Amino acid sequence: MSPATSTFSTYESPLHEILSNIGTGAIQLPDFQRGWVWDDDHIRSLLASVSLSYPIGALMLMETGGDGLRFKPRLVEGVDASEREKPEHLILDGQQRLTSLYLAIQCGRPVPTKTSKGEDIERFYYLDMGLCLDPDADRTDAVVSVPKDRKITSDFGRRVELDVSTREKEYEACFFPLSLVFTPAEFTEWKMGFHESHDFDPDKSRFLMQFENEIWLKFQQYKIPVIKILKDTPKEAVCQVFERVNTGGVTLSVFELVTATFAADDFSLRDDWEEKERELHDYEVLKDFDATSFLTAVTLLASFQRHLQTGGAVSCKRRDVLNLSLGDYQRLAGSIMQGLKDAARLLAGEKIFDARSLPYTTQLIPLSAICAHLGKRFEEVPVKQKIKRWYWS
Repeated sequence: MSPATSTFSTYESPLHEILSNIGTGAIQLPDFQRGWVWDDDHIRSLLASVSLSYPIGALMLMETGGDGLRFKPRLVEGVDASEREKPEHLILDGQQRLTSLYLAIQCGRPVPTKTSKGEDIERFYYLDMGLCLDPDADRTDAVVSVPKDRKITSDFGRRVELDVSTREKEYEACFFPLSLVFTPAEFTEWKMGFHESHDFDPDKSRFLMQFENEIWLKFQQYKIPVIKILKDTPKEAVCQVFERVNTGGVTLSVFELVTATFAADDFSLRDDWEEKERELHDYEVLKDFDATSFLTAVTLLASFQRHLQTGGAVSCKRRDVLNLSLGDYQRLAGSIMQGLKDAARLLAGEKIFDARSLPYTTQLIPLSAICAHLGKRFEEVPVKQKIKRWYWS
C-alpha cells in the first residue's frame, strides 16, 4: 500500500511579507483569475479589520514548479511590470483581499476603485489617529479614503472639509497615511516630523506613542493563515478547489484552465479557438458547438489513438481534458476540424441543417472524432451507412 500523501500544507505568514512578495512578483495570479473588483467601502472595511487584528479569512496559494501544474502567471494589479520575476506561488483564493491591501498599503499610488454606486474613483487611504484611539468610535469611520489630490471638499468643491495634501497638514489633522505602515525608514521620518510639527508637545508625543503601540504595531504583527497547494497536485484537483472556494464568482470552465496551461508554453488557445469557431460557424448545424466540446473531441481522439497503441481505456472525462497536452492538441485539432465538417455534411444528408434541429447535441463530440479517425474512408458508402445507423441508434 502506498503511503498517504497530502496535496496541501498550512502555515501563518506575516501580512508585510505577503505584500512584499506580491511587490517583487514572487506571488502572482494564474492567468485564468478574473480581475480585481472591490469598491471603496470593501477596502475601508478590510483595512479596519486588520487594524483591529480581526481575521480576514485564510488565503490559498498554489506552489509553482511542478512538472504537470504549469499556468501562465500575471502580476497582481498595481505591481510594476519591471519588477516581474518567476513566481514561487500563485493566488487561488484571496485575490480581492490581497490586491486591495497591496494597492492601499504597498503600492504608493492612488487606488483605482469604485464608489458603492459603481462610479470610478481614485483614492489614498489614511487612519484618523484620534478615532482609532477612541474606544467608542467605529473603526471603519477611522479609515478615511481621500481623492488623489488628498483633499475632501463639499459644496461643489468650494469648501475644503479635509486637506492632507502635505506632510504638515497630515500632522495637523493627525491623519496617518497607510502607505507608510510597512516602510520603517519613512515611518520613522514621519514620526520625527510629527513631533517637530507639534513642537515636541508631551501630550502629542504620548498620543503618537499610543497610536504606535495600539494601531501601527498591530499591522506589523498581523498574520494571515495560508493554505498552500503543493506543486504535485493534479490539475483537475486545482480546478475543483478553485471552483469551490470561488462559489460567489463566475464558474471556471475547463476551456479557461486549459487555456492557462497552454499559455505557459506561449500558445494562445483562445485565439486559436476563435479562428476555428469562425470557420465552424459557416455550418449552421455547428453553431452551438463550443470550445469545451472541441477540446473534448480532441481529447477523445487522442485517447482512442493511445488505446490503439497501448490497449488502455478510451476516455474524455473532465480529468482527461484537463490533462490534454499541447502537443496532442496541435497534432489533432486540424483532424477534428475536418471531422466536424464531415459530420455536418453527413447530418445535412439526414435533413438536419441547423443546431436547433439537431436531435443529439452531445453526439457531435464522438461523431466528429469518428469522422476524424476515418479520414478519407468517411466517403465510402458502407462506412457512411454504419455511421448513420450508429448515430440514430
